[in-house]
Amino acid sequence: MVTTTNTTSDAARTEGEATLDRIAWLRLSSVTLPLATPISDAKVFTGRQRPMTEVAFLFVELATEQGHEGTGFSYSKRAGGPGQFAHAKEVAEALIGEDPSDIGKIWTKLVWAGASVGRSGLATQAIAAFDVALWDLKAKRAGLPLAKLLGAHRDSVRCYNTSGGFLHAPTEQVLDNAEAALASGIGGIKLKVGHPDGKYDLARLTAVREHIGDEVPLMVDANQQWDRPTAQRMGRAMEEYGLAWIEEPLDAYDAKGHAALAASLDTPVATGEMLASVAEHVELIRHDAADIIQPDAPRIGGITQFLKLAALAEHHQLQLAPHFAMEIHLHLAAAYPIEPWVEHFDWLEPLFNEHLEIRDGRMHVSSRPGLGFTLSEQARAWTVATHESGTRP
Repeated sequence: MVTTTNTTSDAARTEGEATLDRIAWLRLSSVTLPLATPISDAKVFTGRQRPMTEVAFLFVELATEQGHEGTGFSYSKRAGGPGQFAHAKEVAEALIGEDPSDIGKIWTKLVWAGASVGRSGLATQAIAAFDVALWDLKAKRAGLPLAKLLGAHRDSVRCYNTSGGFLHAPTEQVLDNAEAALASGIGGIKLKVGHPDGKYDLARLTAVREHIGDEVPLMVDANQQWDRPTAQRMGRAMEEYGLAWIEEPLDAYDAKGHAALAASLDTPVATGEMLASVAEHVELIRHDAADIIQPDAPRIGGITQFLKLAALAEHHQLQLAPHFAMEIHLHLAAAYPIEPWVEHFDWLEPLFNEHLEIRDGRMHVSSRPGLGFTLSEQARAWTVATHESGTRP
């Protein structure tokens, strides 16, 4: 279904000599990406969630009076995709007439347009798609990859694979997946843990470590499914494997528990992916709850918010390993001063015409301007709803 709005409020238009361009048109697209195999992590094995069969995306495409364009996206797993699209549709008109360079101003305007639903969660995840599109447009207009516009510290980032290590996959398949990932140039492997039977986790971890060797960075992710005593026991049992980190050992909002665990283990503790605002991450940092912080730009409101959090994380000398959405996070990680990691998922590849270059354990920033991606025909085919505002130049 396509709906179109063409009115532009005079109050929405930016004024002043410094304004050289304005947003004239935008299109929202709700896209449902089917997964080839139902995905299960610890949340499924503990009965809290069902296997994941699809990922819902909210794409925003923008065009200005001068003909500049930008594309951004947000996403949701298992639930929330239609809600993101509905909220974005309600606030979209607020962008028409605005100067696309005024990204911070626009972010605040969108927050106030939907103030009743707050400044975290679904609301800011919908705003994130607009925000990412504005940054993409800004970098494209400058003729620069987004990382270079932000001020890159490096042209490539260490990367590790997650999509091959889920709990639904038999151990032998996980070993094959790890071997294939490393052969493709990926630098590290993450294994899902948090199974109700801790012995099962340790057996799989032993098999993977023996298979890939001691030199390959190896991470584990419990997806919030341990309580404090279990996390302590499992963390101690896993010390001998030389892990790069233990991810989400506790409930995402248990800052004190994460802090106590991080202080007691030699293995670094990583968390943050499920938090939906900068303010929630501030609590982690205030409690020294993570050695490695894992924000997700689409979840916390986009690139504008991510940059605020990155500055705070750097101030506290935290490592950074953004969650999912490598098409966005490669650029943000490349601009982070402390050597970061980026998470590799191949799930999103059908959505784009271009693909990331991975070799020698690192993901490389391309010379393409902006994020460096255009929507594929497959993405158009998976589109379930669209909405347009303004008039396309």
